[in-house]
Amino acid sequence: MSLNLSKTLIFTLLFFSTALFADEKIPDKPVETSLQVFVYEDQPIFALSYKNAPHWHTYWINPGDAGLPTLIEAKNFKIEEMPWPVPTRYIEKGDILAYGYDGEYTRFFTAENIPSDGKLSLHSNWLVCKNICIPGKVDIEATYQGGVLSNNTANDFIVSPEVLTERLLELPQKTDFPETIDMVLKKGSEDLQLTLYYNYTNIGKKALRYNLGLLTPFRSKLLDISREKLYENGKGVFFGKFNIAWDGEYVEPPVAFPTNGEFEKPVTLKFLWQNPLTGSAQIIEKTFERFDPIGGDTIESLMASMTFLPPKSIYGDTSSESSAKGDPSQNSDQMTTPISTSLISILFFAFLGGLILNIMPCVLPVISLKLFGLVLHSDESHSSIFKHNLFYTLGVLSTFLTLALVILFLKSTGETVGWGFQLQSPIFVGIIILVLFVFSLNLFGLYEFATPGGKTLGNVELKKGFSGDFIGGILATILSTPCSAPFLGTALTFAFSASPFEIILTFQAIGLGLAFPFLLTGIFPGAIKLFPKPGMWMESVKKFLGLTLILTLIWLFDVFISLTLGNLPVLFLNTSLVFIFFGFYFQKYISKKKAWRIVFFLIPLFFVYKTLFYPYSTEASVGRTDLLKEKNLQGEILWEDWSEEKMAQYKTQGELVFIDFTAKWCFTCKVNEKLVLDTSGFRELVAERNVKLLLGDWTRYDPVIGAFLKKHGYVGVPAYFIQKPDGTLIKLGETVTLSKLRENLK
Repeated sequence: MSLNLSKTLIFTLLFFSTALFADEKIPDKPVETSLQVFVYEDQPIFALSYKNAPHWHTYWINPGDAGLPTLIEAKNFKIEEMPWPVPTRYIEKGDILAYGYDGEYTRFFTAENIPSDGKLSLHSNWLVCKNICIPGKVDIEATYQGGVLSNNTANDFIVSPEVLTERLLELPQKTDFPETIDMVLKKGSEDLQLTLYYNYTNIGKKALRYNLGLLTPFRSKLLDISREKLYENGKGVFFGKFNIAWDGEYVEPPVAFPTNGEFEKPVTLKFLWQNPLTGSAQIIEKTFERFDPIGGDTIESLMASMTFLPPKSIYGDTSSESSAKGDPSQNSDQMTTPISTSLISILFFAFLGGLILNIMPCVLPVISLKLFGLVLHSDESHSSIFKHNLFYTLGVLSTFLTLALVILFLKSTGETVGWGFQLQSPIFVGIIILVLFVFSLNLFGLYEFATPGGKTLGNVELKKGFSGDFIGGILATILSTPCSAPFLGTALTFAFSASPFEIILTFQAIGLGLAFPFLLTGIFPGAIKLFPKPGMWMESVKKFLGLTLILTLIWLFDVFISLTLGNLPVLFLNTSLVFIFFGFYFQKYISKKKAWRIVFFLIPLFFVYKTLFYPYSTEASVGRTDLLKEKNLQGEILWEDWSEEKMAQYKTQGELVFIDFTAKWCFTCKVNEKLVLDTSGFRELVAERNVKLLLGDWTRYDPVIGAFLKKHGYVGVPAYFIQKPDGTLIKLGETVTLSKLRENLK
């Protein structure tokens, strides 16, 4: 019997015997189940979801050194299972490697030969483990008629259709064997050794999840494949190996080990490949007709000639107590940063990205207002200037903290969220339009807004308006989110897939960068002297700044129109703005009587109420905006609506494809369009290379686009890809240039 097979049987028995003696508190229901049906691309998909108790895990199709895979069996109909979800790699007590799942996950299948009465009978069994292991099973009875499940015995919990769709899209799909991997099968220290070589020097790499590895093997009938040992030389090369034991003598009929290196029948090895280019897992296969019976260079000899990072740089420190105990809470399935990147460097990039946001067009109007305020305060004491800038900073940091907490809440409900997600809400955009409009009227001198300090906001006499500074920080943060500054993408990609503490920390670093120039002038107030002295010129500047807010408001109004599905919300918002203007104008130039003021401000309040409480649709099926139509109005090149089906179609046809994920509220997208995508140079390149163009419009919330972006390491737009004729996907980042496009569109 092979060594690995012996280990498997011994430790499986050990797990069961341990359950009799271990002082482990066993949950009342270690695993809950839910059977649901939802429609995807006009096809009913059955989803059997599992929810493991905290810190308990079940097993993948290849459980690893020990354990049993979770099985599904249809008793009175036929099912066609889809790929299993991507597992997590656990190191359990006794240095046992396991592949499995903690928390919630879903298995998907289609059904055939359903009985005429619609009665379905389904069975599933599993092994669930923490420090001990417990077998479990469920026998599910349900009636399926008219696309609806009833009398369903597996209904411990419900998963939303949006989450099911997201999980379905995250399933690993089969792809061609990568040309960048060199794999050699030869005689090894056991029966065989599989050596792999992967060079990512010329294409770059994404972060590897330390709890998955580069290649995760599926089960093989004749071969018992051990755990992957993976090393990186720090110069763009991965080396790895698998020791393999021959299990041919245990099959029926037995198959002898081919000492001459020639297999009786070709042997196909199947792996989950964590593609370092995209960060996503895919299924690859390689067929061997023979192996090298002599051997040759071993992975150890290759390592001896190069300087390698320790294996824990790839997998994490498996010697820790939590890993040794196999605690899934310490081995959670999250994307780690690249091997050379630490949390400190991520926070530095976040700070740098926040700093650059100060010069991005989306936030410039509010930053200009703050600079205007600095000039106003230039004759105050050092402590007063510091307080003004401190309150602005607190406004920025508190808003970034709120954003982080909202993101954590939405993620906990299974929603896919990204940078700038709040601008996908028509209610939120409507509120910001109203606030900016009221602020602009203040700058045009139609009213003076009293602050708790007793002075006025937007007036040259403003001395102690700390609440105005705080509000300025809030607005600067809100208007910065449509922008994705350089360095910010790296930090945000990390943050949106990190732990709650790291998300909050990263967002605070961005906020600190955004507020830093003003903190600096607070600490060194002498820098304010570089600005012109206060004077009558500021009245003209105030009106100019009011105009910049109006221009920002026009952009947001265009976003609002895109987010709404009818004319009524636009009519309500328009009417609100007209009557708000008239209310302030009436108060300033016609009458200051309180009764009239109440009347003329109640009217806009009514329309504001109608705007904010309009029954906006939250369905993802409402469709996308008119961005695609606007693109094609130019008539010179044709853009098509993005979908993964369209990508698959063009892969089949061997076409070269450029993909643009954008949104109406995304300023960085607009800059890239004006500088590159809307130019004659881009149109000529598309015609010359016969490139197909796909547009992904994320102006409105779309879980399919969100899931695709998340799968490929993005947390928002812009995002640009090139799909080669063979289906290889190249990530271009958040900015594009014609030279970069020419280089990759080959």
